[in-house]
Amino acid sequence: MVLWPSLLMDHTLWDGQVAHFSTRFTTIAVDPPGHGASTPLDRPFTFGECARCIGRILDTLGIDRAHIVGNSWGAMIGATFAALYPERVLTAVLMNGTASPAGMRQRLEYGALLALAQIIGGFRGPLTRSSLSAFLGPTTMRTRPDVVERVRRAVRANDIGSARYAVRSVVVRRPDQRQLLAQIHTPTLVVGGRQDATFPPAEVEDMARAVPGAELSFVEDAAHLLAIEVPDAVNALIDDFLRRHEPHR
Repeated sequence: MVLWPSLLMDHTLWDGQVAHFSTRFTTIAVDPPGHGASTPLDRPFTFGECARCIGRILDTLGIDRAHIVGNSWGAMIGATFAALYPERVLTAVLMNGTASPAGMRQRLEYGALLALAQIIGGFRGPLTRSSLSAFLGPTTMRTRPDVVERVRRAVRANDIGSARYAVRSVVVRRPDQRQLLAQIHTPTLVVGGRQDATFPPAEVEDMARAVPGAELSFVEDAAHLLAIEVPDAVNALIDDFLRRHEPHR
């Protein structure tokens, strides 16, 4: 099971899933390009390059096929991988994602955020608060202080140089993937958070419609980082999905 996190987050987003699924699967929680312990970025990248990263990870570990689980950026890359390399995918779980290019408002907002981060030398003060409001909804902000603190630390840990290239690649240059996602024939579950301000329910529904036969589910009391906000609910959704779709061995 390969797990790819959201922009500005690292592999620890998936701690709750690794703890739950590692008794049954080899779980591979990824630090994506420019994040966590991965090599810092020195240029933008494409979604196709990210999909090839998953392939190289599987090749290195001698794994032919895997369940692909992604959040936001990870959902987009999981979808790309499922479309381009169907023979290597058992199932796909795409959480808090989109198949649409960024609108002008989102491009301007993230561009301004990066410009300010470069001026002040990182994600601190108002930039951390902006990231929290983009990632976490009112329920988590009010009732899950441990989650808020974990996300705050993860955002602050980002290298601004790498983050600049990552945001440019995942937000500003994000392609329209709806035609590509129409090629997916792997069992796919699309999940959204009802309180997600970054990719609201309508955008998640649009992604699900782009994938033939995809299932769609929403979590009511969480936002953009479901895996860390409500790990038990996420694990239950994935468990149910795998029970119905995991190939018999």
